[in-house]
Amino acid sequence: MSTADAAQMTVVLVYSTKSRTVLELAIQVPLLCTVSQALALSGIAQTYPEIEGLLTPDAGQHLSCGVWGRKVTLQQALRMNDRIEIYRGLLVDPKTARRERFKKQGARVAGLFAKRRAGAKAGY
Repeated sequence: MSTADAAQMTVVLVYSTKSRTVLELAIQVPLLCTVSQALALSGIAQTYPEIEGLLTPDAGQHLSCGVWGRKVTLQQALRMNDRIEIYRGLLVDPKTARRERFKKQGARVAGLFAKRRAGAKAGY
């Protein structure tokens, strides 16, 4: 292991550009690197311009970051083999989406009491 390798660590950067599509990059960053420095070193903002809003605090941050599933600030220090995740905002509120799915299915074919015995009381 050379001295250049000793001053570097590997982190993984994960970003979902759209539903069911995940970009995963393994990048080398210096020791004592922060999340914002790692994002800048990865060059991901040039490929995906929507991430630029995350790097500039004046823009209305619609994206947020996390490390291993926990939300962190951009000044969070990284450790070896950390996984930086860039989160997109939700397009639809989950409660509203569930309500709409239920309306499409109809009350008789969905839910806890959808299957009843013939002649049984409601709810049994």
